Amino acid sequence: MRSTTRHQLKTDEFRATTVETLSWAAENQSTLITAAVVVAVILAVVIGGYSYVSYRNQQARGMLGAAIDKYNAPIRPEGQPAAPGELSYGSAAERAKAANAEFTEIANKYSFTESGRIARYFEGITLRNMGNTAAAEKELSEVASGWDKNMAGLAKLALASLYADSNQTAKAIDTYKDLIDHPSKSVGKWTPQFELAELYTANNQPQDARKLYEQLQKESPTTPIGQAATQKLQALGPAPAAQPTQQ
Repeated sequence: MRSTTRHQLKTDEFRATTVETLSWAAENQSTLITAAVVVAVILAVVIGGYSYVSYRNQQARGMLGAAIDKYNAPIRPEGQPAAPGELSYGSAAERAKAANAEFTEIANKYSFTESGRIARYFEGITLRNMGNTAAAEKELSEVASGWDKNMAGLAKLALASLYADSNQTAKAIDTYKDLIDHPSKSVGKWTPQFELAELYTANNQPQDARKLYEQLQKESPTTPIGQAATQKLQALGPAPAAQPTQQ
């Protein structure tokens, strides 16, 4: 989920500019001091801004880890009291609500950091767990439209599932196809292919599902997703016989 920051690129650009202006400086000594001050100030802003963002991201990272631990806390069996000193919840909705409050705080307070973007994604996920589909779609759409391709891929995958579960089939299909056509490090094309095949199966489109399962079986036969595709093909049964062509 990490990407190269643009701050270092800006610093390198300033260094290159300084080298290129050495000859000019020799002929324009009267303006050299002013120019040097301007460059120094801009460089200080860039480096200072990078340090500030790193510091803020470090702060957010610790809070994010605690929120994720809360989101992964166990669910107690019905009627069982919480064990002393052990974090647990009586239901998935209760756990999602507790974690959502923390993810929302991190996302709002550290929105420009990597941890803030991750928190915004989990804010959408927990809102869905809480049954607030409209709010979940809003937050996930914000992440999906962002410049961070890895987080955008995860958010689009979550959105496609949300659309499928809320009978927005056309939007779900379009989103899965977009993910297949534009894979990222966080979401390769195999996962949306499999999910789209499952959606086709659920919507009584077995031939469309079969094509995707066969493609997965061919491209990744030894992987868990390829083996799952093989099982799905077996469940679909033999392919229908081709219809004879009319003479």
